[in-house]
Amino acid sequence: MKNLLLLFLPCLLFSDSHAQTLTTNHAHSHNDYKQNIPFLKAYYAGAGSIEADVYLLNGKLYVAHERKEIAEGRTLNELYLKPLAALFRKNNGMAYPDPSQTLQLVIDIKEDHVHVISQLIKELAPYQDVFNAPANKNSVKIVLSGDMPEPALFSNYPDYIYYDGRPNNTYSTDQLKHIAMISDNLADYTKWNGKGSLTAPDSIKLQKLINSAHAKHKPFRFWATQDSPNSWIQLEKLGVDWINTDHPEQVHDFYVNRYKLMYVNPVSYPVYTPTYKTDGANKKIKNIILLIGDGMGLAEIQAGLTTNHGHLNMLQCRYMGFSQTAAANSDNTDSAAGATAMAAGVKTNNRYIGVNAQGKMLTNLPDTLAHYGIKSGIISCGDITDATPAAFYAHEPERSSSQAIAADMLQSKIDVLVGSNQKSFFNNADKSLITKLQKNKFQIDTTLADFNNVKNGKHIVLLNDSATKPIKNGRGDMLRASLLQTIKVLSTNKNGFFIMAEGAQIDHGGHENDLPFLITELHDFDKTVAEALKFADKDGETLVIITADHETGGLSLLDASTAKGMVLGNFSTNDHTSINVPVLAYGPGSQHFIGTYQNTEIFHKLLNLITNN
Repeated sequence: MKNLLLLFLPCLLFSDSHAQTLTTNHAHSHNDYKQNIPFLKAYYAGAGSIEADVYLLNGKLYVAHERKEIAEGRTLNELYLKPLAALFRKNNGMAYPDPSQTLQLVIDIKEDHVHVISQLIKELAPYQDVFNAPANKNSVKIVLSGDMPEPALFSNYPDYIYYDGRPNNTYSTDQLKHIAMISDNLADYTKWNGKGSLTAPDSIKLQKLINSAHAKHKPFRFWATQDSPNSWIQLEKLGVDWINTDHPEQVHDFYVNRYKLMYVNPVSYPVYTPTYKTDGANKKIKNIILLIGDGMGLAEIQAGLTTNHGHLNMLQCRYMGFSQTAAANSDNTDSAAGATAMAAGVKTNNRYIGVNAQGKMLTNLPDTLAHYGIKSGIISCGDITDATPAAFYAHEPERSSSQAIAADMLQSKIDVLVGSNQKSFFNNADKSLITKLQKNKFQIDTTLADFNNVKNGKHIVLLNDSATKPIKNGRGDMLRASLLQTIKVLSTNKNGFFIMAEGAQIDHGGHENDLPFLITELHDFDKTVAEALKFADKDGETLVIITADHETGGLSLLDASTAKGMVLGNFSTNDHTSINVPVLAYGPGSQHFIGTYQNTEIFHKLLNLITNN
């Protein structure tokens, strides 16, 4: 049994190691000499393996794929050996400043290896401090590929020369010492085109090949692979050690940013199951809860769904539609124009808050509903003077005018305002703003604890910035708690209420191209959705609408596992996109939100439903 364990130990050890997450230093810059800046582009992208094809001509080694491509000055020495040696010496005897990063120079011999190797040894002679493996573990490894000597002849050449092995070759123990890696043509084993997943039989076949190399303690590489993120992901899952690429900078960006592009949520949170008793019913609507996930598109919802292991509160809604988000002056809206469309029913320009494209003040939903005796509350888990919440109470032609937006509360008919940005109120240019708001019967609170002690009345809850920090930094359930308390306060009004609660920082995660940031904010928003659905079931006269002002980041999902609660994504922009956003509805009247319509229709549908009962 002891011998059996020893026999399998190398496989088990490498099984653990090839499950590692690859880094940019696992990139193999294939046909590197075809780059517009050979060697240096791959080097500064952190590639751990750089390949140059060579021919011998007139006593020099030239880099070229075919003889006809040979050009004066494009020699192995000028393009690779000299600059590599200069950097090695600059880094005090290391390939990269970071000692954890290594480098091998793969020289693909196109023909006549006997004479090419002889010339290579001459050209390497001035750089023995650089190419001195195995004597110096920090040195750059020279690896020969292509037309190579027979394994039996490896020992005829200097120890610092290594070889690119093949999986179907049999090597002795001594010969394996000269093998730097094992490589093969992917097309010889599968017809997979790099899209989607491999078939199960192909996966088994390829993993067997890779595991065989790992059992010999050798890294594995496929050439002739598709060069795309999905291909890199699938190959990594198989256990490949080198990512073959013609785009080292793209591989660099993908792997360097992966910590911001991947999120794993091992344990899901519970999801509320609605009763659906009044869902879609043609009956009285007394209350409306509008929940806006700022920047939340379908991809963001899918990411949240996957990482909560296939469940979201918002996706318990049976009635769904799509909102077209274009602003008056651009197909790509910002939050100011997007929120104004929902708050006032009119398209306006980007950056405009509560005014039309000509700058004329618009009447928003809370002010309109006040004429019917309906009270309103506006909540954000971010800056309460930011564009989305501001559109429901302010009227300014510039969204950054936070002090003017704060002062617009003097004319607003809303009853509850909850969010951060104390300074725009307490340090306002109008030094008497707080006094005036108090004369308007607003109680000014600065903590949720203070707010939670009240039962009715008008309240402006101005939290410090720490109270609205990102969920990943410890915000807690501020949004959920604020909604519950606002419902409690406004439910005392016999004519009903309108509440808008914003998941503000889903958008922040999109702008920062930070998927963990985005998803943790979306999950927090979704937990708030659960409370709205629970109240709607208990009350029986409440319509819940869940939507977004726009999508942010152009998110696409490259890999996912619902079972593991994992997603790996990519962003196409750090700005907003013009794609439609979903509208999900629950409660009486929710059937009216099916279809595709302009974002302004949300205003008109809500107004019509609550005022025409």
